[in-house]
Amino acid sequence: MAPCAQTSSGHLSRGLLLLWALLGRGLCHAGVKVEGFSQEARTSPPMAMYNWTAQLVEETYTNMTQKCWEVFVDLMRNVTASQLCEWKVISRPYSYLQGCLEDLADNLRYGYPNPLAEQYIFQSHYRYFQNCSVGNQVYFDPPEDVLLAMIIAPICLIPFLVTLVIWRSKDGKAQP
Repeated sequence: MAPCAQTSSGHLSRGLLLLWALLGRGLCHAGVKVEGFSQEARTSPPMAMYNWTAQLVEETYTNMTQKCWEVFVDLMRNVTASQLCEWKVISRPYSYLQGCLEDLADNLRYGYPNPLAEQYIFQSHYRYFQNCSVGNQVYFDPPEDVLLAMIIAPICLIPFLVTLVIWRSKDGKAQP
């Protein structure tokens, strides 16, 4: 509980009045004497208030980002399965989701990127863009016989080149 400070006119100080308004409940009662607090304790806000505010901001951000996700899902309903990998079609909903998450974080001074925003972005990729790749090209391993030839050819070429170098160096004539 925060200590009460009264001014000479009997009103709560502005800081405590603001604290009372933010908490929405009356923590201070007129006439109650608080002992055991130093001057620093009366002028500095309690630490629990910072944690409570951070929790409130996080909860607010969580609730509001859910709305961003719902709008994104609603926008993606207009996109057909064949258009999911076309940037011209999906850029508007995707940019909306990213902008909404970032703007909310900025307005709440929550920090961006954050784990919750990343979770929504990953969820969008997993749900909608999982089968899209750069240039729509999917690379596969070559067949085993081609792969074996690509591995063995350089290995066999190395002893031949070493033999050629040794044979040419035994000639004894100076090379120009």
